[in-house]
Amino acid sequence: MGIELLFGRGLALRREIERSRDMLFRMACAWCRDAALADDLAQIAVEKALRASGQLRDTERLKAWLLKILANCLRDHVRETREMVDFDSVEETFVADGETPEEARASAELVRRVRAAVAGLPLGQRQVVTLVDLEDCSYAEAGEILEIPIGTVMSRLCRARRALRDVLEPVAQDALGTRLRSVK
Repeated sequence: MGIELLFGRGLALRREIERSRDMLFRMACAWCRDAALADDLAQIAVEKALRASGQLRDTERLKAWLLKILANCLRDHVRETREMVDFDSVEETFVADGETPEEARASAELVRRVRAAVAGLPLGQRQVVTLVDLEDCSYAEAGEILEIPIGTVMSRLCRARRALRDVLEPVAQDALGTRLRSVK
């Protein structure tokens, strides 16, 4: 009976890891801004996770564990290639869902500007802001994933948000005639 329980857990874990591929791809895209590289990194992370699935003790921490593997895959890639990613080569797409053409264009422009602002952040800040603000990871999870202290997570996040505000606030003032405000 114990073998069946282990086998059942392993199969369920395998399925959950495979289902997480889209999330890993999104995060890799946010971090490296190259869809082809992000696809490769997500695939490598899934493969490594499947091979090492027996090492995961707490299945509640699966997301953080997978994101840590992805962060390590990106770190390995950067070490191997030692080259910069050309952010201008990434083609931006937008799908309108029932919006007017004007609303769709304004939304697409806002998305483009936010993505460009995030892409302009240094890698460490970009990783922290995407983990905490987009994937809802806690500071502790982000620190564990990136293998940095929580204080470093907090300072990078503060600097990233400040940089994003400095870049995006003038755009909002021009477009909306209003200042951006913090929402807690």
